[in-house]
Amino acid sequence: MKDLFFQDNVGKPMDRVDGRLKVTGAAKYSAEYVLPNMAHAVLVGSTIAKGRIKSIDTKRAENAPGVLAVLHHLNAPKVPGYVQASHPTEPKPVGQPLRLFHDNQVFFNDQPIAVVVADTLERAMYAAKLVKAQYEQEKHATDFNKQVKEAVLPTSAKRNPKHPLNDYTRGKEDAYKTENLKIEGEYVIPTEVHHPMELQAIIAHWEAADKLTVYDKTQAVIGSQNAFAKDWGIPVENVKVIATFVGGAFGNGLHTWPHETAAIMAAKKVNRPVKLMLTREQMFTMVGYRPHAWQKVGMSATPQGKITSITHEAIGQTSSYEEFTESTLLQTRMMYTSPNVTTRYRILPLDISTPIWMRGPGEATGAFALESAMDEMAHVLGMDPLEFRLLNHTDKDPERNMPWSTKYLTEAMKMGAERIGWNKRQLKPGSVKNGEWLVGYGMGVGTFGANRGRAVVRATLYPDNKLVLQCATTDIGPGTGTAMVQIASQNLGIPAENIVFELGSSLYPPSPSQGGSATVASVGSAVHAACMALKQKLTTMVAGNADSSFKGATLETLTFKDGALSTNNSPTTRLKYGDILKQQKLTELEVTEESKPDPEARQKYSMYSFSVHFAEVQVHPMTGQIKVTKIVSCADAGTIINPKTAGNQMIGGAVGGIGMALTEGTVMDHRYGRYVTKDLADYHLPVHADAPNIEALFVNKPDLINNPNGTKGIGEIATIGVAPAIANAIFNATGKRIRELPITPDKLI
Repeated sequence: MKDLFFQDNVGKPMDRVDGRLKVTGAAKYSAEYVLPNMAHAVLVGSTIAKGRIKSIDTKRAENAPGVLAVLHHLNAPKVPGYVQASHPTEPKPVGQPLRLFHDNQVFFNDQPIAVVVADTLERAMYAAKLVKAQYEQEKHATDFNKQVKEAVLPTSAKRNPKHPLNDYTRGKEDAYKTENLKIEGEYVIPTEVHHPMELQAIIAHWEAADKLTVYDKTQAVIGSQNAFAKDWGIPVENVKVIATFVGGAFGNGLHTWPHETAAIMAAKKVNRPVKLMLTREQMFTMVGYRPHAWQKVGMSATPQGKITSITHEAIGQTSSYEEFTESTLLQTRMMYTSPNVTTRYRILPLDISTPIWMRGPGEATGAFALESAMDEMAHVLGMDPLEFRLLNHTDKDPERNMPWSTKYLTEAMKMGAERIGWNKRQLKPGSVKNGEWLVGYGMGVGTFGANRGRAVVRATLYPDNKLVLQCATTDIGPGTGTAMVQIASQNLGIPAENIVFELGSSLYPPSPSQGGSATVASVGSAVHAACMALKQKLTTMVAGNADSSFKGATLETLTFKDGALSTNNSPTTRLKYGDILKQQKLTELEVTEESKPDPEARQKYSMYSFSVHFAEVQVHPMTGQIKVTKIVSCADAGTIINPKTAGNQMIGGAVGGIGMALTEGTVMDHRYGRYVTKDLADYHLPVHADAPNIEALFVNKPDLINNPNGTKGIGEIATIGVAPAIANAIFNATGKRIRELPITPDKLI
C-alpha cells in the first residue's frame, strides 16, 4: 500500500484512508451497533394530513408478543425542552420542529402518532400494524398550485428589514418590463427527496437518568449533542453522540427529526437501549426534502448582449408548523453585471412535513431558473451562451460591492468548453445529428458561499512517529478523513500512512456540521494549526538543547520532512520527531488548536466557490427519449487537496443533477395528502445507465484569504448548475424549452 502515498500529499490522488474498512464491511454504521439487552422501535404514522387524534387504541399492540411499550401523546415521557419552547414568557419562535407526541394535533400525513417498542424488530413491526387511531379530520391543503396565492414573506424577513430574504432591488425595480429586448419565463421544480443508501437510524441508550448516549446518522455531531441536551434538560457533556460512519447524506442529517426523539423517549420508558431505523417509505415524509418551488425570471439586454435588468421571483413550500427558507435568489444578485436587479422570495405553508436543505440548497433551485433564462436570452440575441456569460462576467461582487477573495470562473468556462467540444454546438437548435438522434449542447453556472466555521483539532504525536488527529466532524462520503491526513502530512512532514484521523464522536474536539461546503476549510484549517503548533513545540525542544546541533533554531531555519527535522543549511543533519520525544522523556506530544474565520477578511472580500457544467445530450425525435452522453464539470474551488475524492464529489453532484433534470420528482394524491411515489420503484433516481462519461476538472488555484490551505468548498457547486445545463442542451437539440422539471419524454413529443 505504500506506493499509494506521497510525501507531498496535497494535490495528489490518494486512496481513501477508510476505503478498505468500507469495502470489507468492517465500517460500522449507526444501525449496526449491538448493545446488550437492546430493544427495537417502529413508528406508526397518521393516515390523515390534518386534524386531531380523537382516540388511539393500542391494546392489541400492547398485548402482542414481545412488546415492551407503545408510546403516544397520552403516555409518552415528557420532553422538558418542549415545555421550555412553549413557555409564555419566551419570544414566539418562527415555527419550530415537530414536537413529537406533545399533543393530539396532526400536521401531515404519516406524522408519527405512536412508537411501538419490542424485543425484536419483527415483533415491533407486527405490533405497529395493530395500533388504530380515530381522528377529527380537517380539510387539508397540500396542492401547491391551488394554494400559491397564500404565499407569504418569511417571518424572519418581516422582523428584520435588512434580512437577506427580504425583497431586494439594485437600480430600478422590474426594469426589464419597459425594455424592448427581453424574455420572461416561469420555472417549476417538484419536491425531491433525499435518498442516501443508508436509511436514517438511531440507537438511544440512557446510561443513567441524566446521561444519554446515541449512535446516530447525523451530519452534525455537536449540533445533535446540543439539541438533545436542550430537549432533555441535561448537561451537554452528559450527551454522547457517535457517528463514525455515515452512509451518504445530502442535507437530511442537518436537522434533528421525530424518529430520534421517539427512540430517546422509548429508551427512557423501557430503561434499555432502543434502536429505530426508518423505512424507505418513511424517508419521504419524516426527514425533509427539497421543497417544491415556482420561479419567474424576467430579463432584458442590449442588442450587443449586455444584461440591463433581471427580476427573479420565487415561492418555496414549507410546513404549516415550521418555516423553512433557503437562498434561492442569491446567485441572481451576484453572478452577472446587471445594473438593475430585483428579487422577491415567499414561502407557502402547506399541510406537509418540513423541508430541509438538499445538496445545493436553494442555489440549485435558483440556478435552474436563472441559468435557463440566460440560455433563453442568449438565443433571443443570437449569441453563443458561453460568449453571453463571458460578456456579463463580474470582476467584483455587484451585490456587496467588494472584490472576490479569488474568482477564476472564466478559466473554468474555457477549460470546460474545450473538453466538451463546445465548438461543435450550433446556434440553431436541431442542427447537429447522430443518425436518428438530435444532439445538443448546454451549459450552466453555479456558485455557493466559500464558507468556513470554527473547528478544533487535537493532535498527538508518538515516539514511533505516529500522529493521531481527533475532531468531532463527520464524513458523509466526500473523504474527510483522507483530506485531513493529506493536509497533516503536507504541513508536518509525516508520511500519510503514519497518520490516523479519528472523527464522528462528540468526545472529540468540536467542529461545525458537515454541510454548506465548509468542512475542509473549517477542519482543515484546524489541522493546519495543530501541525504548526507541533512544529513549534519540536523546534523549541531542539533549539533549547545546548548540546544539539539545532541550538537556537527557529521554524524558519528548519525543514520538516519524512518525520524528521533538519536545518536548511545542512539537510543531512536530521533528527526524527520520535527521537526528540525520547530525548525529552515524553511518551507523547499533544496539542489542541482552534481555527476560525477571519471576520476582518470577510468584511473586505466576497468569498464564493464557482462551477460551470457542460452537457452533451441526444434526444430521439420520435420517442422523446433523452440520453445524457457527456458531462464536463469544472470547479473553481481553491486548492484541491485530493483530485481523486474531489473528482468523486463532482461526479456525484453531476449524477444528482441528472436526477434533478430528468427523473426525480414526487407525486402526491391531494385527496389524502399522501405521496403516491413512496419507494425507489416509483421515485426514479438516476442509475448507472443514466450516468454518462463525467469529467471533473479543477482550476486548482488557492484562496489564501479564505484559509491557510487555500481551499474552497466543492460539495454544493457539484450540483448547482447541472440541471439547467442539461435542460439547455435539450433545447439546443430539439428547439423545445421545458421549464418544469423533470424533463420526461412526454414533455418532448
